[in-house]
Amino acid sequence: MRMEDMILVSVDDHLVEPANTFERHSPAKYRDRMPRIIKGPNGEDIWTFEGKKLPTFSVNAVVGRPYEEYGFEPTGFDQLRRGTYDVHARIEDMSANGVLASMNFGSFPGFAGQIFERATDKDLAHAALQAYNDWHIYDWCGAYPDRLIPLGVIPNWDPARAAAEIRRLKKLGCNAISFPPNPTQTGLPSLHSDFWDPIWKACSDEGVIVCMHITDPRAAVPAMDSPVDVWMANMQVTMYATASDLTFSPVLRKYPKIRFALSEGGVGWIPHFLERIDAVYKRHHFWTNQDFGDRKPSELFLEHCYTCFIEDDTGIGIRHRASLDNMTWECDYPHADTTWPDSPEILWKSIGNLPENEIDKITHLNAMRAFQFDPFKFRPKENCTVGALRAEAAHIDVRTVASKGGIPAARHKGVVTFQDLVSQLSDRMPVAANR
Repeated sequence: MRMEDMILVSVDDHLVEPANTFERHSPAKYRDRMPRIIKGPNGEDIWTFEGKKLPTFSVNAVVGRPYEEYGFEPTGFDQLRRGTYDVHARIEDMSANGVLASMNFGSFPGFAGQIFERATDKDLAHAALQAYNDWHIYDWCGAYPDRLIPLGVIPNWDPARAAAEIRRLKKLGCNAISFPPNPTQTGLPSLHSDFWDPIWKACSDEGVIVCMHITDPRAAVPAMDSPVDVWMANMQVTMYATASDLTFSPVLRKYPKIRFALSEGGVGWIPHFLERIDAVYKRHHFWTNQDFGDRKPSELFLEHCYTCFIEDDTGIGIRHRASLDNMTWECDYPHADTTWPDSPEILWKSIGNLPENEIDKITHLNAMRAFQFDPFKFRPKENCTVGALRAEAAHIDVRTVASKGGIPAARHKGVVTFQDLVSQLSDRMPVAANR
């Protein structure tokens, strides 16, 4: 196989919601109260909801900038590459990168709908959440069903409503939802509570996969004065804790058909994790009262969980111990870890010497199975390759562009700490906007 013959499906990218996200699908009763964009005093684009300015505009959408200008968050649409918020430009950027298909987590609502969860009026929040899902399915993914994989958010504060939303999403062709890896972070019950059973049952019944995207900063940074580099370096392996919590919870044993994806968690740590959970069970289950019957915890994890990586030479090298059949690839456009526009070249360095069937599993077959996505029913397979897609997008300019603006990387000389980052974002976001 040549690099140009790969077929790439990314299971973790992100989008920045355009200003008109809530215009077309909001119920008339709540239309005047839906989230909207206002201009800040310095020309910032800021989402508001229930009279409050919200801290999530574009998260880390720095794609297309030189590394020297990476900060944490651009503050306006004019500082972003158009493909972050315009679906047609997104498809062009995907093609220029040789990527056939992509699943996109949102920015404004949080990766798992936390903005709606924090709303005071929960009926309004539920209406806004459904409007968001409809926009995502009909207007974003629906514009290119051969290229975009739908991903829904659910009202986590109300499992009965959440279960109903999962079933509604399934009828609309959405086979995936986003769920927080640690719901206790926002005051909700843990994975060990039966509070979540209606959600797990709905996902199990409907064949909807649960995507847990890395989000918990407390698990990634030891102290507020730790360098921000520590937070960024540790973020992926916070999934080790999530994977342990999930495996030793009742969920996987209670719902044999349920499936999870550990989004942006990497794969290099998986073999050690599998060894460790089996060792813990073998030595300690007598007094901890864990009961996996005649199975090992590792077997249950591998049966239920897909893993996801951006760049992971270590994981590729130990792929058979990390479960090749569960591994999926991510581009992470438009965030700072993205490999755009050189994803094929970067990935090929890791997998180019593998057998063709293993390359196909990692690049697209595992993802197609996990998310029940079949792009080949829309377009011939020969038109889905890196080479074919790049030929379609030869006119797209992928060069970096400097001086786009946004929050600066640091306000002082010396090592930037996690507290510095928090302060930079807090300074931009007063607690409330004028109604």
